[in-house]
Amino acid sequence: MRQQISARIAAPAVSAAALLLAGCGSTISGNPVAAPPGLDSAVSTTSAKPSGKPSPGRPTTTTTPADKGGDTDFQASIGDCVKLGGTTDNASIHKATCGSKDSNYKVVAKARTNSQCPTDVDQAYYETMAGIETGAICLDIDWVVNDCLDLGTKGSGSDPKRIDCSTRGAANGVKVLAIMKNSTSVDECADGDSGYVYDERKIVICVNTL
Repeated sequence: MRQQISARIAAPAVSAAALLLAGCGSTISGNPVAAPPGLDSAVSTTSAKPSGKPSPGRPTTTTTPADKGGDTDFQASIGDCVKLGGTTDNASIHKATCGSKDSNYKVVAKARTNSQCPTDVDQAYYETMAGIETGAICLDIDWVVNDCLDLGTKGSGSDPKRIDCSTRGAANGVKVLAIMKNSTSVDECADGDSGYVYDERKIVICVNTL
């Protein structure tokens, strides 16, 4: 019986290289595997202070998250949240309530391989058997308006985590002020001092640095 493999590469802070996993079960552990290209710079940031307000009358569209198939032993639906953690040789993933202390990522799409995830996702979890990908779960940070997060130090391999908004000294602490759809410009954020842009899916996360 062939065994499914689970692993993760070191995950820098958001806006750098993505996390890639492979595995099975509700809590996964295993050995690292090489990560294919294609998920680098999933989220871009800007330190420029946003200015202006959302444009009135901006047309809106409804986009259905993609479920392109694939098969994973770890079961999660689009819209579910998970806690992703562990190390390169002992990855872990399990379901979490969205917006809770445990939750750090949300399922935004599913695909046959991680390379088929939207190019701007923050992370991707995938499973392999005999070296062949069987399915992938595409993940964004579980952003919630008025919540605060520590996104971690760039290059440290740390995952985002929820923190109290009164916390001081966080490596990369931010408060989420707004989630703008149908936009790729932080200038449309009415408040905040920076933003995170998902260019492909046209989403801007407006934040204020703690």
